[in-house]
Amino acid sequence: MNSQILHPNNDLEEKIVGEERQTVFPQSDHHLLADQLLEEGISSHQADRFEVAFQLFQQALALYLESADRYGQGKAMGGLGLAAYGLGNFSKAIEYSEQSLAIAQELPDRRLQSQALGNLSNAYRHLNQHTKAIECALASLTIVQSRSDLPGEVAALNNLGLAYKALGDYNRAIEYQEQALIKVQIYGDRLVEGQILRNLGNAYYARGDYPQAIIYYEQRVAIAQDLQESRTEGQILRNLSNACYALGDYQKTAIYAQRRLEIAIELGDRRSEEQALGNLGIAYEALGDYTQAIKCHEQRVVVARAIPDARVEEQALGSLRIACYALGDYAKVLEYTP
Repeated sequence: MNSQILHPNNDLEEKIVGEERQTVFPQSDHHLLADQLLEEGISSHQADRFEVAFQLFQQALALYLESADRYGQGKAMGGLGLAAYGLGNFSKAIEYSEQSLAIAQELPDRRLQSQALGNLSNAYRHLNQHTKAIECALASLTIVQSRSDLPGEVAALNNLGLAYKALGDYNRAIEYQEQALIKVQIYGDRLVEGQILRNLGNAYYARGDYPQAIIYYEQRVAIAQDLQESRTEGQILRNLSNACYALGDYQKTAIYAQRRLEIAIELGDRRSEEQALGNLGIAYEALGDYTQAIKCHEQRVVVARAIPDARVEEQALGSLRIACYALGDYAKVLEYTP
């Protein structure tokens, strides 16, 4: 939808009530403002500003209720469900999404139904209600297939994959997500393609198929670089580093951990920085390069103290003692012993 901008001084009827000045919007301006708030809520949600999105959707809903706009109410309820999901309030996400679904069924509006069912599937998955998650995703898939809605079908297939992965059925999870990957490549949404590649990598990793997980993670990193998603690139590099370590490829483990460290420093993300230093130190230990491992662990101590995080600091000191002992530097072992 295109954003509709309301100019507050145009065509407004103003009334004086006592000492208070009130502005009364004509019906058309009510809809314009509600639609504007809805669009702003969607933009905020896409930017991960979930609290702001929630407030905007609430304001839009109030206006849609005043004007008895059921379609608007359904969309605003759906937005509230998405925002609540983003905030981690999965019970509320279900509550709002069910209200959106009820309105969509009443209208009827198949697109709104499939969106509400998709959010319900994800919320139920997070509450470990896997059967309900799968039921909602399948219902959403049936609707989008009947409408020849390819992006909707990709979302439903991906949600099914996530639900089956949560259930521990990795083979079926991979089956649905590979179908989603094929379909998203038809209409070329790189952002969605990247999300599915990440989910496929996670599913293969969970199944213990590290070589295949690495293939999908590397493709996801390439898309993150193309889209200049540095934070996402760092997250996937962590997964790549872990997969390479599990496979025994310590050289690549170190390469990916080093790249993640560089990104964390660029972003000023101290938490990711200490994690990357920890992984890099472990990789150097596995390679038998204890001198480099000690440097990483020492840097990690500095970062842990800057955060501050006493638990991580103690972990880093423990790693230092082990690496110094392996190197035969017993004086440093004592130095790093409380």
